[in-house]
Amino acid sequence: MQLIHAILQNSALSKMAEKVKELTSIQKIWNESVPAQLKPYTQAGNIEHKRLTVHVESGAIAAKIKLLLPSLMSKLQKHGLEVTSIRVQVDVQSKQAGVAKPSRHLSESASKNVESLAKKLEGSELGDVLTRLSKRT
Repeated sequence: MQLIHAILQNSALSKMAEKVKELTSIQKIWNESVPAQLKPYTQAGNIEHKRLTVHVESGAIAAKIKLLLPSLMSKLQKHGLEVTSIRVQVDVQSKQAGVAKPSRHLSESASKNVESLAKKLEGSELGDVLTRLSKRT
């Protein structure tokens, strides 16, 4: 335990620990102020020059936050945060690997029916699409 205290006394680590406490308290106040529906998609950031940066997942969430700015500002100020503006920043998330689509195939009889219809419509765009579809057996 003494070793942990000694390590935390290091000036760089103590500054970092203070910053973590500050950001945690800002996030807690943000969570109390923002509507529950938006909470999972937002994260409070740093306060610089009395401007709070809020990170959001999409432009739609950013637009909703911007509509709520006046009420959010007053709630944050009531909770003791000295903020005069809120900056909304959209953080683009990298897309996760897509789930493989299940392969879809036609039964033998369905394929034959689609193929006969494709022959009747031969030469049209629909006929070409049906020909490709009939090959999915």
